[in-house]
Parts: sequence; C-alpha cells; structure tokens
Amino acid sequence: MTTHNPMLEKLNEILPAIRANASKAEELRQVPQENIDMLHGIGLNRAFLPKAYGGLEMSLPEFTDCIAALAGACCSTAWAYSLLCTHNHQMAMFSKEAQEEFWGENPDTVASSSIAPFGKHEETEGGIIFTGDMKWSSGVDHAQWIIVGFNRFNDAGEKIYSFAVIPKKEFTIIDDWYSAGMEGSGTKTARIEGVFVPEHRIQAAGDMMEGRHVGRSLYPDSKIYHTPYRPYFACGFAAMSLGVAERMIDVYKEMTKNRVRAYTGAQVKASIPPILRVAESYQQVCAARAYLEKTWNEHKEYGERHEYPDRYTLAHWRTNQAYAIKMCVEAVNRLWAVMGASNWLADREGQRLWRESNMTAAHAYTDYDVCAQIIGREILGLEPDPALL
Repeated sequence: MTTHNPMLEKLNEILPAIRANASKAEELRQVPQENIDMLHGIGLNRAFLPKAYGGLEMSLPEFTDCIAALAGACCSTAWAYSLLCTHNHQMAMFSKEAQEEFWGENPDTVASSSIAPFGKHEETEGGIIFTGDMKWSSGVDHAQWIIVGFNRFNDAGEKIYSFAVIPKKEFTIIDDWYSAGMEGSGTKTARIEGVFVPEHRIQAAGDMMEGRHVGRSLYPDSKIYHTPYRPYFACGFAAMSLGVAERMIDVYKEMTKNRVRAYTGAQVKASIPPILRVAESYQQVCAARAYLEKTWNEHKEYGERHEYPDRYTLAHWRTNQAYAIKMCVEAVNRLWAVMGASNWLADREGQRLWRESNMTAAHAYTDYDVCAQIIGREILGLEPDPALL
C-alpha cells in the first residue's frame, strides 16, 4: 500500500508476541495488557493524535496497513485497538476545551465508544444529563473515556444524531462479553447513570461529516482532520477482514503442504480441489486488497485537498469496504470448508481465523445487504432510504 511505513516496521517486530497471546486474549475476554503496552510502546495509539499533542497524524493507508497486519496476528486485539486509535481522529474535531480535558495531562489517553443511540438524555443548562447501558464498547477496559451516541432534537423537532464524551470515572463496566467470535476484544457494556455532559463535550455527527465541527479551525494544515469522521472510524473493519484472510491463506498453505488423507495416505496438496480452492481464495483476497487500497488512497487524497466528498462518493467508500469484507469472508470460508476435523480443535489457529473473519462481516457498518441497497440507490439516482444506516 505504501512504499515505506516506519510504523509497520516497528509493528512487525512485536507481532510474534501478539500472535502468541491470541489464546490468552480469548481466555481473558479482553485484550491482554501486555498487548496494549507493546502497541503503545511503538506509538501506534498516536496514529491519529494531533501533532500538537505529540501525535503522528498518520495517513489512512499507512494506518490500515498496520491494522491488517495486526489482525493477522490477533484480530481481537486489532478490533479493539483500531477503534481506540480512530477515536482520536474523532476527538480532534471537538472543541479545544474538550481536547485539553482529554489529552492535556496524558497524550496517550484513548476512548472506546458505544455509538448506537440507545441511551436517554435530558437537556439541562449547559449540557445534558445522560443515562444508559451502552453496549458493544470494544476495548473499554483499556480506555480512559467513552464516546456515546444519542439523538437530540432541535427547535423544529428534527432529530440530530450526536456524540457525547464521558470520562471513565463516571461510568461502570459491565463484564458481559461472551462471544463466539472476537472474544478477546472485550466488547463490554458501559453503564452510565445520570451523568452531566457539558456542551463543549458534545458534537453533532452531521457537523463532523460535513466540515462544520467546532475543531476544524484548530488544525488548518492537517491532512487528516478536514475529512468526514466516519470513514476513519470504520476503516479498521475492512483492514481486519483483509488481514485475517491473508493469514488464513498462509495457514492453509502450511497445513496442506504435509497433509495426508487419514484413511488412504494420499497427499492432499496434489489433488485438484485444494489447488482450485486456494487459487480462487488467493485471487479474491488480492482483489480485495487492491480495491481497499484504492479506496483508502482516495480518502487520503481528499483529506490532503481539504475536500469533503459528495453523497455518492461517501456511499461508494462505505460500500466498497463492505464488499471487500464480503470477498474476504468468502475466501476464508472456501478454505475452512475443507480444512478437516482436526482444525476444529480449540487450539488451532484456523478455527479462530474462521470465527474472526465471519465476525468482521457482522457489524452494522459492514452488513452487505444494507450496503448493497445504499449504493444501488445511488447508482439508480434514488434518494437515500433513511431506514438504512
């Protein structure tokens, strides 16, 4: 994707240790602290941190290359850590006062999130009172803040999807993450009860998509903050699916190299079906990478120009990633179907990769049935369906 990526070089040095911790992550049902420390140690958490706070303001293609590689070692770690990183991009769009509260004392501060608007709030002087059990907050154990989604209403009664930022001291983590896939991501529930959120820690999602966010003037020379927040927030999903699929091909190759049929002793690699399966999966994953690289480079180019995409381009970017995930999952499932009973054992990497791969397609943002309708309507010149996310 990029000719030189110093962060990827640093990451490659610690990937063997992170891969060795993959089973531990599932046992703990959260990312091991050791993994967090290693990733913080190379500075990956500062990828989207403003340079004003010691950050890197890394390009999206450089970051997604790192996340794909990380997912090949432990997708649970990649899932949680990618989100912890991308929330910094979101926080850079908030007010200076909010950013000072967030990073002022510790630039390594990160936030988890729970952005489906399931919480309740009351408008009050200077802000809101927020309450809710906010589910699906990946990496929340390692975050110092949480970003939550909710719906406000303007004077005309129109719904305004918004975000509020709340410190860890004001919520409780509910240990309820028991999952067949991505078990080590620690995607738990944050219980928030009657917490006051001041106005400077609230931002409308639409403003963050269209360049009206209050933080826009803070970083006039930045190449990554004059962009819609959502593509950065969601970029890791497809990168992780790609990384898992690329790793699955390697695992399948190694497994098939010396595999023999239990009852006949025949070499599996010499038979036609495995050759055809690995060929198609390999080419499908290569196509997914090329498609994603093109999309991520378009994100980068728009940011460098401080140009906000039109509705069609946004739909194109969003649905490209979902389609690439669809291809990656198909590639993984094609290989998994013939990997044999021994790979169902709990300590085998193949079954973990299969579970993780299918989990990458389960997020609301990556649901291709939804995405196909979104881009199909755009192609045919129809108005967006508000029922589609």
